[in-house]
Amino acid sequence: MLSQKKFNSLLKQVQTCKLCASTFPHEPRPVIRGLPSARLLIIGQAPGTRVQETGMSFNDASGDRLRQWLNIDRDTFYDEAKIAIMPMGLCYPGQNSKGADLPPSPACAPKWHHLFLNFMPQIKLTLLVGMYAQRYYLRPYKKLSSTNIIRSWKECLPNFFPLPHPSWRNNSWLKKNPWFTQDVLPALQRRVQECLV
Repeated sequence: MLSQKKFNSLLKQVQTCKLCASTFPHEPRPVIRGLPSARLLIIGQAPGTRVQETGMSFNDASGDRLRQWLNIDRDTFYDEAKIAIMPMGLCYPGQNSKGADLPPSPACAPKWHHLFLNFMPQIKLTLLVGMYAQRYYLRPYKKLSSTNIIRSWKECLPNFFPLPHPSWRNNSWLKKNPWFTQDVLPALQRRVQECLV
């Protein structure tokens, strides 16, 4: 039986994970949120600099945009009894020479995701935010571009809903793909509300 004690033990293991410590220029700070009662799961890329500082997932401009897309407020978003957040890479990966965040560590998802999901039997919908989450969880689609995966969102239901990363770096993508705002977001918001009631 999956007890609260075992869940707490898993969280402690995750929070003290040093699996990638030698690859980071900073102290690892794994960030994962959620309780076994959560009904919505958000799988993002990896924590950014602000999240590294605060320890709160999507506690930045990307999070503001994501909450706007979902049409939910901060209190609902951070209610761990309703929403779980598990990035592909649990720690901030650092930046490249141009100041862009590095890709998430490939070690985290195989090590921790299935263990965390074992305690999440109430999840009704998983949001796959960005290419890394989509290619890991939607293996039949992994050769498609992220745009084409997102265009295929109806085929991913009822379990998954692929989304672009809400970073400002995707502003041009959003302008080039108005169908996302016009068609996908209203459907996303309805589905999220269905999961949270």
